[in-house]
Amino acid sequence: MGVQAGFETLDREVVVDLEVRGELPHWLAGTLVRNGPARFETDKGSFRHWFDGLAMLHRFGFADGAVTYRNKYLETPSFRAARDDGHIAFGEFATDPCRTIFSRFFTHPRLRNTSNANVNVVSDGDRDFALTETPIAVEFDRETLATVGLTDHHDGIDGHVTTAHPHRAPLTGDLVNYALKFGRRSVYRIYRQRGQVKELLASMPTDRPGYMHSFAVTERHVVLAVFPLVVNPLSLLLRAKPFIENYRWRPELGTRFVVFDQRDGSVVADERTDAFFAFHHINAYDEDGRVVVDIAAYPDSTVVDALYLDRVRGDAELPLSFPTRYEVDLSGGGIRSRRLASDTLELPRIAYGSHNGRDYRYAYGVGARDNGTRDFLNQLVKVDVHSGQVKLWHEPGRYPGEPVFVPAPGARSEDDGVLLSVVLDAGAGRSGLLVLDAATFTEIARADVPHAIPFGFHGQFTSR
Repeated sequence: MGVQAGFETLDREVVVDLEVRGELPHWLAGTLVRNGPARFETDKGSFRHWFDGLAMLHRFGFADGAVTYRNKYLETPSFRAARDDGHIAFGEFATDPCRTIFSRFFTHPRLRNTSNANVNVVSDGDRDFALTETPIAVEFDRETLATVGLTDHHDGIDGHVTTAHPHRAPLTGDLVNYALKFGRRSVYRIYRQRGQVKELLASMPTDRPGYMHSFAVTERHVVLAVFPLVVNPLSLLLRAKPFIENYRWRPELGTRFVVFDQRDGSVVADERTDAFFAFHHINAYDEDGRVVVDIAAYPDSTVVDALYLDRVRGDAELPLSFPTRYEVDLSGGGIRSRRLASDTLELPRIAYGSHNGRDYRYAYGVGARDNGTRDFLNQLVKVDVHSGQVKLWHEPGRYPGEPVFVPAPGARSEDDGVLLSVVLDAGAGRSGLLVLDAATFTEIARADVPHAIPFGFHGQFTSR
């Protein structure tokens, strides 16, 4: 079956108790909810890209050393159209449902009106939401994973696309994100949410919007890294192509770092550096008149094309990202950059609750064994960003997902806690939950799931 099992449709929805091998920490109690695509075909069509599959939630519950598991599709208009009518009815990242120039012009599917929230999950304290790169969020019940309904997660902050990676501002606790509105003069709108009130913080007009999957915050700033994968907004309406295929790689533009003051939205730095591309920021912080921004950086945007399903199911090479530091001088001194480690890193996580937006030491993620490009992401990585030292977890034939850090109560150090990762055993055709000691990077427990879980994107742990 091989790595292809991670890109195959999962039809089963189950509720089961898992057998735990090893011993979980007595303090580990709560839920891990992971999100990702799990259906790649309909009766009348197929999705073209990994990012387009229909969203399924996976819940791991922890209590008294035991683990439970359940999984469930998000029942959105996008899902119901595929299930009930067999249609791909909404524009996705790289899949266009329309078949004629006439219908393309009048429905504008490339503006991605999908409710297929398959990227991330977030909680506002009382409610839980699944997110994608459109402003449509999907509320779900954390215990049952049942879909509650759709909501405009921006609520008055007008825009066509956004990120599924909102941040909590380290000092205020505000939820910060941006929305991009396409138009003759497109505009990025950065906003913050205090309680249930959303407030526009800053606007930045642009003629050629860039594709940005994430951004960064520090204690004092919001940072947008605008990569030169850009679009003419008219193309989204006039060209017969899916959303991302309207974007063009323009390395001569370089990568633009724009730093905004969180207090009043003013621009305190606007600098460019050599072209590169990324999906994920690792962390950022303020230091001595500079903003330090760590990113899982690719040399260019070819990774987007590499993740079409016909390629990842085959033997195409996978471009690799490396943890890279960019230091933006706030006094106009430009940008310095350097690689933080020699091993690849993607789907990065940190001790978010204590170190997001602040100086930190450890980053966790997935990578490729010996930096190989002929296999999918097949190891877990821990990077000491101070020293560049790396710890690795690898087992042949196993493919781990994003490692979520859970701190121990009263943690005595930044890496005092555990990492939770869903790992596909390609040979057995099933997945399991792997629990590592974050400090030593050694296994302390695992629990097998009764099926293969398709490769997902992001998840969150909560103690409730």
